[in-house]
Amino acid sequence: YSVCSSDGSAWIIRNATETLTRTNITINKSEMGTDGLASMPKSRRKRYISQSDMIAILDYHNKVRANVFPPAANMEYMVWDEGLARSAEAWAAMCIWEHGPPYLLRYLGQNLSVRTGNYRSILQLVKPWYDEVRDYVFPYPHDCNPRCPMRCYGPMCTHYTQMVWASSNRVGCAIQTCYNMVVWGAVWREATYLVCNYSPKGNWIGEAPYRVGVPCSACPPSYGGSCSNNMCFPAINSNFMYWFK
Repeated sequence: YSVCSSDGSAWIIRNATETLTRTNITINKSEMGTDGLASMPKSRRKRYISQSDMIAILDYHNKVRANVFPPAANMEYMVWDEGLARSAEAWAAMCIWEHGPPYLLRYLGQNLSVRTGNYRSILQLVKPWYDEVRDYVFPYPHDCNPRCPMRCYGPMCTHYTQMVWASSNRVGCAIQTCYNMVVWGAVWREATYLVCNYSPKGNWIGEAPYRVGVPCSACPPSYGGSCSNNMCFPAINSNFMYWFK
């Protein structure tokens, strides 16, 4: 099989979620669906990700978020969002090795991963994002600026910072098998493509991914002081929103 990443275990796309400033960001409501997400083309009802993979991805994100160093005072527990998963499905189905669509990325974060060959666990496509922690120095990812003419060279960490962005408390992902997919200028006959969308968007220029302090000491008021495993915990019965809606 063929894989690619900064450590050789999987390939991940450059620039993770695009770093932006909070100024001059406008969202046209005509581009939004009734659930607050962009109006993406409706994909066929075949699910693009299994329940076991959903759980694995979500649990892994929360494990990473709960154990950041230095510790986070305002880390929010992440839940699965079916609206985000649907938008990820629509983009994954395009089999384009780029972030997109552009209008969606104005207010959603996105991490991508691709590999060829068999894999034992979906986490083989997710863990390379976390592995970027080796090149990250809190609070800002200013030293993670890889050169990406065709392939990327140098440290990268914006996939990791999106994973641990405190206010990015919702995620939805999709997996697609793509045939003859162009990756870094080469044609992959069969590729497994993972798209994860995050909301609210992280990786804002000049901002740290979270506040340092005693866990749960700076949770947003909406959590009512609820804390679980070092994270601000929502008052819900399930960590999957709109499970099969």
